Amino acid sequence: MKVMFVSLGCDKNLVDSEEMLALLTSHGYTITDDETEADVIVVNTCCFINDAKDESVQTILEMTEYRKSGSCRALLVTGCMAQRYRQEILDELPEVDAVLGTTAYEKIIPAIEKALGGDRSIEEESLTYLPHPQKNRVVTTGGHYAYLKIAEGCDKHCTYCIIPKLRGPYRSVPMEELVSQAEALAQQGVKELILVAQETTVYGVDLYGYKCLHLLLEALCRISGLRWIRILYCYPEEIYDELIEVMRREPKICHYLDLPIQHASDAVLKRMGRRTTRADLTAIIENLRKKIPDIVLRTTLIAGFPGETREQHEEVMDFIDEMEFDRLGVFTYSQEEDTPAASMPEQHEEETKRNWQEELMELQQEIAFDRAEAMVGHTVTAMVEGEIPEEHVYVARTYGDAPNVDGLLFLHTDETLMSGDFVRAKITGAAEYDLIGEIADEFTE
Repeated sequence: MKVMFVSLGCDKNLVDSEEMLALLTSHGYTITDDETEADVIVVNTCCFINDAKDESVQTILEMTEYRKSGSCRALLVTGCMAQRYRQEILDELPEVDAVLGTTAYEKIIPAIEKALGGDRSIEEESLTYLPHPQKNRVVTTGGHYAYLKIAEGCDKHCTYCIIPKLRGPYRSVPMEELVSQAEALAQQGVKELILVAQETTVYGVDLYGYKCLHLLLEALCRISGLRWIRILYCYPEEIYDELIEVMRREPKICHYLDLPIQHASDAVLKRMGRRTTRADLTAIIENLRKKIPDIVLRTTLIAGFPGETREQHEEVMDFIDEMEFDRLGVFTYSQEEDTPAASMPEQHEEETKRNWQEELMELQQEIAFDRAEAMVGHTVTAMVEGEIPEEHVYVARTYGDAPNVDGLLFLHTDETLMSGDFVRAKITGAAEYDLIGEIADEFTE
């Protein structure tokens, strides 16, 4: 029995897909990437913003064609859209055989068995339930890096965000389960472990009564085989001294943090339900750069929030110009039903949101390009991602680049390298967000 998976959305959703793949393979299913030969197709959906929702709908519709006319005998929809619109999906798409909510993916096997038997179903669990991670997860990222989801859900309730209603309250995964899974990933050949959650910085508060991400990091650093450990999704106000100290002390932890600030105008931040002011953000960033001088900081912004004025947009521009983030992404505001912001007055036209997004990205381009140029002549450690054979070029990443969101390092060499190899590379040029280099020294620890 062959199963094809389509995983949409964020890396946290990808972890859920890999968990389901582990369950399927342990029950004798074979994984295929060819929809024409799949007996079962699973679409793990996202609906965080409208663009993600549209992509999920389009993908489901594409897969229904194989359910109608191909070898596919069962079509399942999982993930955030399945959680949010589970009954509507079954009512409006007769080709869909089963819908699994965000906390119900452990029911993937019985859901498939029901579907193959002719029964359509909705599989649910309470949003307070926390699935147990599979020790031998199926890694779909190439094998040399993997994501470790350390918690589920969120308690922040930002006014623009639907995630608490789709994923439930914040629930930390017990530390021993995370260490066990990380050990198994390392044994599979994973060298870079990327910690993810809706928010990583408050890990442990619900389980242990205090923030203990630093303790988890210390335990992960002791795992043989892991070379890099990277932390994403750190709410700036939750950064704490012990976390900074362990980042300074442990050589395996990349000097890289993803801090989603979303805005820099105090008035807009308040309407967003954020818990920082511009002064707070400035102090947090300055403290990080003082204590970890080579830290690479990434952030995300929302352009065109309801009621945002041109002057408040200019405040963000001024803040970005002042802070000079190493990496930055900008989303246009998405009016999500069932969120407080959706009913706020002064909703902006799409054109205004896109124009402000472009202005922010143009400013960031200047900063990013200057930072890339400043790297020329430096020697850095990089992990090989793959090869472009026709150009005799290897693709790599530095500690300052998270996969799929940041830049790349293109290496020209006649040596034979493998994905996951670590090399020392001399930077010889820059091309916009990316770097160009040559091998200075090879090592594959």
